[in-house]
Amino acid sequence: MASSPDRVVMIGVAGDSGCGKSTFLRRLGDLFGRDLITTICLDDYHSLDRYQRKEKGITALDPRANNFDLMYEQAKALKNGQSVMKPIYNHETGLIDPPELVEPNHIIVLEGLHPLYDERVRELLDFKVYLDLAPEIKVAWKVQRDMAERGHTYEDVLRSIEARRPDFEAYIDVQKQYADVVIEVLPTKLLPELDPEHKVLRVRLIQREGVNYFDHAYLFDEGSTIDWIPCGKKLTCSYPGIRLHYGPSSYFDHPVSILEIDGTFDKLEEVVYIENHLSNLSTHYYGELTELLRKHPEYPGSRNGSGLIQVLVGLKLRSVYEKIRAEEKELAVAS
Repeated sequence: MASSPDRVVMIGVAGDSGCGKSTFLRRLGDLFGRDLITTICLDDYHSLDRYQRKEKGITALDPRANNFDLMYEQAKALKNGQSVMKPIYNHETGLIDPPELVEPNHIIVLEGLHPLYDERVRELLDFKVYLDLAPEIKVAWKVQRDMAERGHTYEDVLRSIEARRPDFEAYIDVQKQYADVVIEVLPTKLLPELDPEHKVLRVRLIQREGVNYFDHAYLFDEGSTIDWIPCGKKLTCSYPGIRLHYGPSSYFDHPVSILEIDGTFDKLEEVVYIENHLSNLSTHYYGELTELLRKHPEYPGSRNGSGLIQVLVGLKLRSVYEKIRAEEKELAVAS
């Protein structure tokens, strides 16, 4: 871990299982460095183990299966620069293991199913991110993962999703109304025919207005409504191409701006052409966003808008962190 922080910056990353949180967190680790950031999986605050949940007939998504009081107390302690003994939920055994020591760090990420659910925890967060998959994308991704990695049948996967759906809608999906940014993954609008495997994605970055330390990214002209098809000599795009959209909108009655990318990049090095037409990216130098994408082409989504927008949100989180640190230094000098 890096030197002891003067001010802990706390970030919430919320979303359902299999929505891309792990990839996003890897990208954050690459951007900040592993010593500067500590990630806490909120599954560790399950109050019931796998067998107790089965006995009571409730899922891990249900608040009754989670200890929000302890989650709040320990998040508050870490935010105040104090160490905690955090419980551990063992995903292999389904049991709750003995706790481990977690010390405060410059950046603490609370990730999982419920980081934005409890108002007390929510108020501790300096920035809030929600990863949102359209239902048909969720099915396609979960089928691909669970059949390949866990030996599940197609019917097993669908049955699991349907069993979780009521709790997802009641307790997880509702959290996106509190997010400062939402990364929304949707089916493409480019293909006139169906894309059953959802290999082409439409990804939207929903950016809430009026968020402290946060400047919106935009395409060409801030506040305008713009549609852009950049394929041509400077950007190689195989069928069905790429389309970008930017403009103002509203989301849960809050004013937002939306940046949307639909399609797949053939050559990652050419993404710099798109980067050059985006503004307020919070990069440190020309081409940094493209360089970060190219560094890990093996990460899921690197060749479509999900990777680009995840990297963009990472750059925004770095900017938020830098602005908070600068403010703290100014206050220290003034005092």
